[in-house]
Amino acid sequence: MEEARQILRRHWGYDDFRTGQASAISAILQGRDTLTIMPTGGGKSVCYQVPSMLLPGVTVVVSPLISLMKDQVDTLDEIGFPATFLNSSLSSTEMQARLQQVERGEVRLLYVAPERFEAPAFRERIARLNVSLLAVDEAHCVSQWGHDFRPSYLRIGEVRVTLGNPPVAALTATATPEVRRDIEKQLSLRDPNVVVTGFDRRNLAWHVMRAKNDSEKDRLLLQLLRGREGSAVVYASTRKNVDALTALLSGVGIPAVGYHAGLSDVDRKRVQNAFMSGDARVVVATNAFGMGIDKPDVRVVVHYNMPGSLEAYYQEGGRAGRDGGPADCVLLHAYSDRFTHEFFIEQTYPPRKTIESVVKGLRERAGTDGAVYLPLADLARSLGGPKVERQVLSALRILEDYGIVRLLSATPGPMRIRLIATPARITRELGAPERAEELRFLRGLWRAAGGDAVYDGVDVEWRTLAQLAGGRDRAGDLLDALQAGGFLEWLPSLDGEGVQLLDRRSPLDALPVDWRGVDARRERELKKLQKMQGYAYVEGCRRGYVLRYFGDPAAMDECGACDHCLGTSTTKEAVSARKKSVRVGSPRGRASTRSTEPAVPGRAPVTTGPVFERLRSLRSDLARKAAIPAYCVLTDRTLGELAARLPSDEEGLLDVPGIGPAKVAKYGSALLAALRESGS
Repeated sequence: MEEARQILRRHWGYDDFRTGQASAISAILQGRDTLTIMPTGGGKSVCYQVPSMLLPGVTVVVSPLISLMKDQVDTLDEIGFPATFLNSSLSSTEMQARLQQVERGEVRLLYVAPERFEAPAFRERIARLNVSLLAVDEAHCVSQWGHDFRPSYLRIGEVRVTLGNPPVAALTATATPEVRRDIEKQLSLRDPNVVVTGFDRRNLAWHVMRAKNDSEKDRLLLQLLRGREGSAVVYASTRKNVDALTALLSGVGIPAVGYHAGLSDVDRKRVQNAFMSGDARVVVATNAFGMGIDKPDVRVVVHYNMPGSLEAYYQEGGRAGRDGGPADCVLLHAYSDRFTHEFFIEQTYPPRKTIESVVKGLRERAGTDGAVYLPLADLARSLGGPKVERQVLSALRILEDYGIVRLLSATPGPMRIRLIATPARITRELGAPERAEELRFLRGLWRAAGGDAVYDGVDVEWRTLAQLAGGRDRAGDLLDALQAGGFLEWLPSLDGEGVQLLDRRSPLDALPVDWRGVDARRERELKKLQKMQGYAYVEGCRRGYVLRYFGDPAAMDECGACDHCLGTSTTKEAVSARKKSVRVGSPRGRASTRSTEPAVPGRAPVTTGPVFERLRSLRSDLARKAAIPAYCVLTDRTLGELAARLPSDEEGLLDVPGIGPAKVAKYGSALLAALRESGS
């Protein structure tokens, strides 16, 4: 553990670990499986990053988002820590080069997406590595009872065997006791060391502002963000809302960018870089931005639409105040918000009668081999119209889970394709030589569909697509790539895939389906929604309500930091109180031991004044030159400590929390020069 602390000092610039980190790291170094539950911003990543430098082989980290991997690696690179990532943003040549680095021992920490393990060639190659630790970040994705379930995470147990059964470190910020048990089961954790540091983020204040409709929400949002310092995240449930709110904020002079899954790769990177660098003060986003946000100085997170669960709300709200400074989590709530979630739950878990009707319809249309190739949209319409289409898809997935049907990927049936990118954007972004194939494919699709009709959506036969792409498999790859880039939308599940009946004999009223299990999932989702709605209407302490939901024994009846405990009942009082709550207090005194423990409101470093502004300007210049987010150079909190302590030499810089030898080597001269100029 002393060696671990030396690594922390050398690379991160802190003398000791936060609460819970030491226990998790000690267990990992002993070769034990671990399950670590820490709030967002609590320092989970350090729990596997530090051990990776002490263990003999490589640490493989399963991470859910490309943007999150890049941010982690950029930050580690800045502090001189050898790490890399493998994901779909890299070319084959880049992947091979990075794998060779790992094989030569030049990189000790490797981030990969869970879907990467589905490629047999990759699994075969990574199996040859000496893997000392398998870390599973955002481990709640493993659990079907979690709020962000990812089926690809279920295969991590198999991956562990492929890698030679190394110890597993599972980490998450949002896990109820039930989800924790499911994580242990799904990952086959062996007598794990469980670390739960609590869910209470003392620097966050929790508020709900009631609104009758979206117009009133718009007005409240503008009141909240006008005149507020620091960065802000506004979550909205749909792309349409994201675009509308971004236009609303930009129109009144609040620098804002919008982020959702429909953006091209180029636009996603542009938006994220603008927000992370501070050029845009506000990002309006769907939950597609979710786990990719790792910006320390977010002072407020506003939910324009109510999430479907407290797990999702806590996860997204927890993006605020990662630097330990005071921040607000605000929910703009209308009672009707719950209806959208109820609709999707109904579509995802269709009633038994609908599932039995799907089987009956398939049996009536199946060939001698049990296969059905007719457009499934027709089947959906025959069962009750457009509303049932999503339910048919959900029913097929449930039937596949229980071995009653198998979805076929190779079918002669047509698919529905809708072009969503403008001709100007297509020409601009696909004009490069390396994207010529995609451009040719789209032009061929345009001609085959009869021109502008493709913007309304057209049915296209697989044979036609295969001819345009030079093969069926290549057509599928191009469609996936163009959909991921926000150029088009296609619906393979309804119109492009076939279904094979595996059970053609069981009576409809005796299908081998765990109906109680299906009903239990539906009821569980409804219960989560009810708990989320309860948060909006609870009459007592909101912070205590959240902590009780997660089973935290620290749950209180009065916190002094939510709207109920603060007594801000009217809209005017609420807006005023929320703006005041993010104002920082006096600088903190010099601590005898630099710890990574976050500060509490009222003890934040200096974040105003000419010295801080000079340091912030310097940081922006350094970040631009390195093409990295500003916080990767130094966080606002570290800048504030510099402004408060005014060190005059490198030894003094090393006394500042968040500055280690690697930072001094890179930026020490520039920082000391800026401090001297400020003093003069």
